[in-house]
Parts: sequence; structure tokens; C-alpha cells
Amino acid sequence: MIVNITSKQMEITPAIRNHVENRLSKLNKWQVNLINPHIILSKGPQFFMADATISIPNGTLVAGAKHEDMYAAINELLAKLERQLNKVQHKGEARRTYNSVKELNLDLETQQ
Repeated sequence: MIVNITSKQMEITPAIRNHVENRLSKLNKWQVNLINPHIILSKGPQFFMADATISIPNGTLVAGAKHEDMYAAINELLAKLERQLNKVQHKGEARRTYNSVKELNLDLETQQ
């Protein structure tokens, strides 16, 4: 997987690149094809910002995080992306299981 990492007002060191790639590899457990992941790292006056845009077959994941520490911002960013992937993966299970109130009442009556 090719990861595009862009920086604003700072230099991307091999350690930062390695950290981002290791954290992104943990998203593979969701078994979703990550298409063209793009991470933008920038430095503000008192904080670091990390933004990401990743295309997946079902749509696009977009997240951002701010923190005083660059590595903590990256960790927060990837935690947000993981929550979004979890939501996308389990969206079909979150649908209502009963088609009507009548079915719900029948199931409740049989349990009693």
C-alpha cells in the first residue's frame, strides 16, 4: 500500500513516516481495501495537526486531530479512522431486526 504523506511547515522524518505506516497497517484488520490514503501533517503555533483522507469501496473516510505532540495527534487521527471503519463495517447489522411492531409483539409474547 502506498501512503501519501504531506507536511506543512515541517519535515517528515523516517521515524514519523514509519509511525504513520505502522499505525495504518493496523487498519488492515478490518479487511477493507484502503484506496489512496493521504495523510497531511502540519505544525501550528502551539499544536500539531494530522488530517487524513482515505477512499474505501463504500465511500471516503475523513478525519483530523490536534495535539501538542505529533505522535499523539497521529494516534488520535488513526483511532478516529478506526471508529469510522468499524461503523461502516457494522452498518448492516445496526438495521432494525424486526420489520414490524407485530413481529416484535409476537416474539415478546412467546418469551413470556
